[in-house]
Amino acid sequence: MQWTRSETLALAKHNCTQCHGSGLRLGRGASFSPCNCVLRAIFRICYDRFIRCATQEPYLSRISVEPHTGKQRAATWGRKDEEYLADFCLVARRNLSDFEHRLFRYHFVLGADWRLCSRKLGIDRGSFFHAVYRIEQKLGRIFRELEPYPLFPLDDYFHGASRWDTVQPTRRSVRMGPSTLPERLRFPVARAA
Repeated sequence: MQWTRSETLALAKHNCTQCHGSGLRLGRGASFSPCNCVLRAIFRICYDRFIRCATQEPYLSRISVEPHTGKQRAATWGRKDEEYLADFCLVARRNLSDFEHRLFRYHFVLGADWRLCSRKLGIDRGSFFHAVYRIEQKLGRIFRELEPYPLFPLDDYFHGASRWDTVQPTRRSVRMGPSTLPERLRFPVARAA
């Protein structure tokens, strides 16, 4: 996946010492890679949405219809908020080490502060915050580069079409002429003399 400046510029910190606000930094070879401040910003945006979905009232959840291109079904029903919560947690579980996942669960999912997490995991404050930054960077990259449907950008996840742009809508055209309408629905037509 290619990262472009147009998608990283808005997410970059202006006072970042690595990218100086551009969002990209020169990686190995001659390619550009996203700065860590961009990856952390992506994670924090996704995490804010996770918190919003987890704390909203259950009756506010929407059921949405997603169109598909397959022959079996034209559409599927889903609850996007609950699906997002599950995807967020499952992606973290699959891509983090055991220690990182325990820290992720305690701090991000359960909401424990650094004192409780460092006591529970047996680490000091500096190690805790370095581990949190590494988790944010790792998951930020994964949330953006996840295939086939990434978690970021959120608009594409929640409102994007699932291959809908390849579907051609079928339209039936019915020719309505004076002969197909019942007599009471026909308009009087002035005849030329």
